[in-house]
Amino acid sequence: MELTLDSVLADATDRLAKAARQRRSAMHTPVVGTADGDLRMMVLREATPDLTLRFHTDLRSPKCALIGNCAPVSVLAYDPETRIQIRMRGEGRIEHRGPVADAAWECATASSRRCYLAGDGPGAVLEAAGSTIPEHLLHRAPTVEETLPGRGNFAVLLVEVRSLDWLHLTHEGGTRARFTREDEASPWHKTWLAP
Repeated sequence: MELTLDSVLADATDRLAKAARQRRSAMHTPVVGTADGDLRMMVLREATPDLTLRFHTDLRSPKCALIGNCAPVSVLAYDPETRIQIRMRGEGRIEHRGPVADAAWECATASSRRCYLAGDGPGAVLEAAGSTIPEHLLHRAPTVEETLPGRGNFAVLLVEVRSLDWLHLTHEGGTRARFTREDEASPWHKTWLAP
Protein backbone atom coordinates (compact mmCIF):
# COMPACT_ATOMS: atom_id res chain seq x y z
CA MET A 1 0.00 0.00 0.00
CA GLU A 2 1.26 3.46 -0.90
CA LEU A 3 1.28 5.36 2.38
CA THR A 4 -1.04 8.35 2.05
CA LEU A 5 -3.68 9.66 4.41
CA ASP A 6 -6.38 8.50 2.01
CA SER A 7 -4.89 5.00 1.75
CA VAL A 8 -4.63 4.72 5.53
CA LEU A 9 -8.29 5.71 5.99
CA ALA A 10 -9.27 3.21 3.29
CA ASP A 11 -7.18 0.55 5.04
CA ALA A 12 -8.94 1.18 8.37
CA THR A 13 -12.38 1.09 6.76
CA ASP A 14 -11.54 -2.11 4.87
CA ARG A 15 -10.06 -3.84 7.93
CA LEU A 16 -13.16 -3.11 10.01
CA ALA A 17 -15.56 -4.23 7.27
CA LYS A 18 -13.63 -7.51 6.87
CA ALA A 19 -13.46 -8.00 10.64
CA ALA A 20 -17.26 -7.80 10.85
CA ARG A 21 -17.55 -10.61 8.29
CA GLN A 22 -14.64 -12.78 9.43
CA ARG A 23 -15.09 -14.11 12.94
CA ARG A 24 -11.47 -15.31 13.10
CA SER A 25 -10.20 -11.77 12.51
CA ALA A 26 -8.46 -10.27 15.54
CA MET A 27 -10.55 -7.12 15.04
CA HIS A 28 -13.83 -9.08 15.11
CA THR A 29 -14.11 -8.53 18.88
CA PRO A 30 -12.90 -5.01 19.68
CA VAL A 31 -13.00 -3.42 23.12
CA VAL A 32 -15.92 -1.01 23.53
CA GLY A 33 -15.85 1.70 26.20
CA THR A 34 -18.59 3.90 27.63
CA ALA A 35 -18.51 7.28 29.39
CA ASP A 36 -18.55 5.63 32.84
CA GLY A 37 -15.11 4.14 32.10
CA ASP A 38 -16.46 0.61 31.71
CA LEU A 39 -14.89 -1.60 29.02
CA ARG A 40 -16.10 -4.80 27.39
CA MET A 41 -15.31 -6.88 24.32
CA MET A 42 -18.13 -7.00 21.80
CA VAL A 43 -18.62 -8.73 18.47
CA LEU A 44 -18.43 -6.30 15.55
CA ARG A 45 -21.43 -7.16 13.38
CA GLU A 46 -21.07 -4.49 10.69
CA ALA A 47 -18.80 -1.60 9.70
CA THR A 48 -20.30 0.56 6.96
CA PRO A 49 -18.19 2.46 4.40
CA ASP A 50 -19.04 5.71 6.23
CA LEU A 51 -17.77 4.12 9.48
CA THR A 52 -20.90 3.42 11.44
CA LEU A 53 -20.25 0.34 13.57
CA ARG A 54 -22.98 -2.08 14.62
CA PHE A 55 -22.94 -4.34 17.67
CA HIS A 56 -25.68 -6.48 19.22
CA THR A 57 -26.47 -6.18 22.91
CA ASP A 58 -28.97 -7.10 25.60
CA LEU A 59 -31.39 -4.23 26.25
CA ARG A 60 -31.20 -5.04 29.98
CA SER A 61 -27.46 -4.30 30.03
CA PRO A 62 -26.52 -1.17 32.02
CA LYS A 63 -24.68 0.22 28.99
CA CYS A 64 -27.98 0.50 27.10
CA ALA A 65 -29.43 2.90 29.68
CA LEU A 66 -26.15 4.83 29.76
CA ILE A 67 -25.89 5.21 25.98
CA GLY A 68 -29.58 5.73 25.17
CA ASN A 69 -30.12 7.91 22.09
CA CYS A 70 -26.73 9.64 22.16
CA ALA A 71 -23.62 9.18 24.27
CA PRO A 72 -19.87 9.01 23.70
CA VAL A 73 -18.52 5.54 22.93
CA SER A 74 -14.95 4.44 22.25
CA VAL A 75 -13.82 1.36 20.32
CA LEU A 76 -10.35 -0.20 20.23
CA ALA A 77 -9.39 -2.84 17.66
CA TYR A 78 -5.95 -4.43 17.36
CA ASP A 79 -4.45 -7.01 15.03
CA PRO A 80 -1.28 -8.49 16.58
CA GLU A 81 -0.26 -10.18 13.32
CA THR A 82 -0.10 -6.93 11.32
CA ARG A 83 0.55 -4.79 14.42
CA ILE A 84 -2.16 -2.33 13.45
CA GLN A 85 -4.24 -0.62 16.10
CA ILE A 86 -7.40 1.36 15.34
CA ARG A 87 -8.78 3.58 18.13
CA MET A 88 -12.16 5.19 17.53
CA ARG A 89 -14.47 7.59 19.31
CA GLY A 90 -17.97 8.42 18.31
CA GLU A 91 -21.58 8.93 19.16
CA GLY A 92 -23.40 5.80 20.24
CA ARG A 93 -27.10 5.08 20.25
CA ILE A 94 -29.22 2.09 21.20
CA GLU A 95 -31.95 0.91 18.83
CA HIS A 96 -34.42 -1.58 20.21
CA ARG A 97 -37.34 -1.16 17.83
CA GLY A 98 -37.49 -0.21 14.19
CA PRO A 99 -36.01 -1.39 10.91
CA VAL A 100 -32.34 -1.52 12.01
CA ALA A 101 -33.01 -3.65 15.10
CA ASP A 102 -35.58 -5.77 13.26
CA ALA A 103 -33.18 -6.49 10.38
CA ALA A 104 -30.33 -7.32 12.78
CA TRP A 105 -32.57 -9.74 14.72
CA GLU A 106 -33.72 -11.43 11.52
CA CYS A 107 -30.11 -11.95 10.38
CA ALA A 108 -28.93 -13.32 13.74
CA THR A 109 -28.54 -17.09 13.97
CA ALA A 110 -30.65 -19.05 16.43
CA SER A 111 -27.58 -19.84 18.53
CA SER A 112 -26.69 -16.11 18.68
CA ARG A 113 -30.23 -15.28 19.72
CA ARG A 114 -30.09 -17.80 22.58
CA CYS A 115 -28.29 -15.39 24.94
CA TYR A 116 -31.28 -13.01 24.82
CA LEU A 117 -33.42 -15.75 26.40
CA ALA A 118 -31.48 -15.49 29.68
CA GLY A 119 -33.73 -15.03 32.69
CA ASP A 120 -31.57 -12.22 34.09
CA GLY A 121 -29.90 -9.37 32.24
CA PRO A 122 -26.14 -8.79 32.12
CA GLY A 123 -24.73 -7.76 35.49
CA ALA A 124 -27.61 -9.18 37.56
CA VAL A 125 -26.51 -10.57 40.93
CA LEU A 126 -26.80 -14.38 41.14
CA GLU A 127 -26.69 -16.70 44.15
CA ALA A 128 -24.28 -19.06 42.37
CA ALA A 129 -22.00 -19.06 39.33
CA GLY A 130 -23.60 -19.91 36.03
CA SER A 131 -25.79 -18.88 33.17
CA THR A 132 -29.44 -17.89 33.36
CA ILE A 133 -30.20 -19.27 29.90
CA PRO A 134 -33.07 -21.78 30.26
CA GLU A 135 -31.61 -25.14 31.25
CA HIS A 136 -33.20 -27.00 28.35
CA LEU A 137 -31.23 -24.75 25.94
CA LEU A 138 -27.84 -24.76 27.68
CA HIS A 139 -26.32 -27.59 25.69
CA ARG A 140 -28.03 -27.25 22.33
CA ALA A 141 -28.85 -24.62 19.76
CA PRO A 142 -32.47 -23.49 19.96
CA THR A 143 -34.84 -23.48 17.05
CA VAL A 144 -35.74 -20.11 15.55
CA GLU A 145 -39.20 -20.41 17.10
CA GLU A 146 -37.68 -21.01 20.55
CA THR A 147 -35.70 -17.76 20.26
CA LEU A 148 -38.68 -15.49 19.59
CA PRO A 149 -39.27 -14.56 23.25
CA GLY A 150 -35.71 -13.17 23.32
CA ARG A 151 -36.55 -10.42 20.83
CA GLY A 152 -37.77 -8.20 23.67
CA ASN A 153 -34.26 -8.21 25.19
CA PHE A 154 -32.40 -7.66 21.90
CA ALA A 155 -30.98 -4.27 20.94
CA VAL A 156 -28.43 -2.81 18.55
CA LEU A 157 -25.60 -0.47 19.50
CA LEU A 158 -24.68 1.83 16.62
CA VAL A 159 -21.51 3.91 16.87
CA GLU A 160 -21.07 6.75 14.38
CA VAL A 161 -17.27 7.15 14.33
CA ARG A 162 -16.18 10.78 14.66
CA SER A 163 -12.49 10.21 15.39
CA LEU A 164 -10.21 7.42 14.18
CA ASP A 165 -6.57 6.96 15.14
CA TRP A 166 -4.63 4.42 13.01
CA LEU A 167 -1.28 3.18 14.30
CA HIS A 168 1.09 0.72 12.66
CA LEU A 169 3.68 -0.43 15.18
CA THR A 170 7.12 -1.25 13.77
CA HIS A 171 10.67 -1.59 15.08
CA GLU A 172 11.50 1.63 13.25
CA GLY A 173 9.00 3.62 15.30
CA GLY A 174 5.78 3.11 13.38
CA THR A 175 3.31 5.30 11.52
CA ARG A 176 0.27 7.05 12.92
CA ALA A 177 -2.58 9.05 11.42
CA ARG A 178 -5.71 10.68 12.84
CA PHE A 179 -9.03 11.33 11.13
CA THR A 180 -11.76 13.51 12.67
CA ARG A 181 -15.12 14.87 11.55
CA GLU A 182 -18.06 16.74 13.04
CA ASP A 183 -20.64 14.15 11.95
CA GLU A 184 -21.04 11.43 9.32
CA ALA A 185 -22.03 14.00 6.67
CA SER A 186 -18.88 16.08 7.23
CA PRO A 187 -15.57 15.51 5.46
CA TRP A 188 -12.71 13.92 7.37
CA HIS A 189 -9.90 16.16 8.66
CA LYS A 190 -6.74 14.10 8.15
CA THR A 191 -3.31 14.44 9.72
CA TRP A 192 -0.14 12.47 10.41
CA LEU A 193 0.90 12.15 14.05
CA ALA A 194 4.04 11.07 15.82
CA PRO A 195 3.62 7.45 16.87
